[in-house]
Amino acid sequence: MPRKQKSVLLCVLTVCITSLVVGVEEKQTDEECADLNNTTWQEYRRHRVKLQVQYLLLTRRNIDCAQVFNQESLTETQQQSSYFNISRPTKVIIHGYRALGSKPSWVKQLAQALLRAQDVNVVVVDWVYGASFAYNLVVENYKDVALQISVLINQLQEHGCKLESFHFIGVSLGAHVAGFVGTLFEGKIGRITGLDPAGPMFKGADTYDRLDPSDAQFVDAIHTDSDYFGISIPVGHVDFFLNGGKDQTGCARSRFASILVYFPVYGYVICDHMRALHVYMSALNGSCPLVGIPCYSYEDFMKGRCVDCAIYKGTCPTVGLSENCGITVSPIPREQKLFLLTSSSPPFCSHHILLQLEVSPLDKSAEVEVKLMTDNLGTERRLRLQRDTTVYRTVLSHPVALCEIYSIQLKNTGARFYRQGDIHIKSVCLSEFPSLRREEPICVNNINIRRGAPWSHDFVQVCG
Repeated sequence: MPRKQKSVLLCVLTVCITSLVVGVEEKQTDEECADLNNTTWQEYRRHRVKLQVQYLLLTRRNIDCAQVFNQESLTETQQQSSYFNISRPTKVIIHGYRALGSKPSWVKQLAQALLRAQDVNVVVVDWVYGASFAYNLVVENYKDVALQISVLINQLQEHGCKLESFHFIGVSLGAHVAGFVGTLFEGKIGRITGLDPAGPMFKGADTYDRLDPSDAQFVDAIHTDSDYFGISIPVGHVDFFLNGGKDQTGCARSRFASILVYFPVYGYVICDHMRALHVYMSALNGSCPLVGIPCYSYEDFMKGRCVDCAIYKGTCPTVGLSENCGITVSPIPREQKLFLLTSSSPPFCSHHILLQLEVSPLDKSAEVEVKLMTDNLGTERRLRLQRDTTVYRTVLSHPVALCEIYSIQLKNTGARFYRQGDIHIKSVCLSEFPSLRREEPICVNNINIRRGAPWSHDFVQVCG
């Protein structure tokens, strides 16, 4: 590590030390509910990063009270008291880097969301002791954690579990832990889901050292912070890049962002990075579909150049637990980038509205403000019109379906002296994609917009 990065990391660790709360969890008895560990800076220095991996089990029979799960749980004497059911699929949750040594608070929420969606075993991998404080040392640990997990999987195989019945869900660095487990089993594990897989120290890594499509029969990933703490390259069969995979709606921009990129110490308190997890948990509730559109780049997607899923024979992949994300074609294409827009709060679903504007040739450049209105909700977009372009396409994120939009408003917002005074719009058309109802585009033709005189048009709502 360069000297500059080392000094920055040292400064951050100093901040961590002063902000930690000392507390060592007491040894749990059989009557207590199991929980993940916490550690402190003092413990870290004393034990020098002991992994101390433990496993917790939750099922529908003990959804609120986790059991400690280990090789002894599989013995004949312990099987009667263990809730693990060999005949059911198993979800394995792996957390990532813990900057302050605290246990991840989201684990129980994710486990319960999985259990509400499916009747499965949920095994939580707790490696907080080896995942805390110095990120570069944590990265050195992740393969050892994967080795320990592989021992447990081997034991479960001996008791009748099939590799294809395992679904690993790794958050941040946990995604690469899952990927290495998959490597150890030669890609025979059923599925791996990476929730914003970690980027620092992995962006240039070989596929052997990071999550990639060969690690399981199906690998999917959600990217929400690919410019800082997440990885920017595709790592699965399908990679969902939410809002381009970088800045998430509702997440405030940090004025220290340019500094934070040099060290991933606050990875778990950054809003963008955690959005992948929250969107995934929301998708498990099934309140609305989160559909990805294959496209070469986010720029092409936002310009309306990708509006269908022809590569998947018309069926668009969805975030969640559906088999292979709903993909039915075989073989499944690898490292396919998928783009979708989301809202700022649960359930995060948004409708993709394609706006196409055709204008008559202009003498000067111009700017048009477009508003789509539904009750008290609205979506706004400004388009810069150039002299040499007459057709414009852009994608808008709207809270409701096209059929519920009751009004469109256009306004010439150009400055008086150097913008076009009057704009003649040959047509403005709205369409929703992917088209679930096979709706025809809504179009209005022959519109003249004068500066300072907004134009609006009401639509007949046709949902039903």
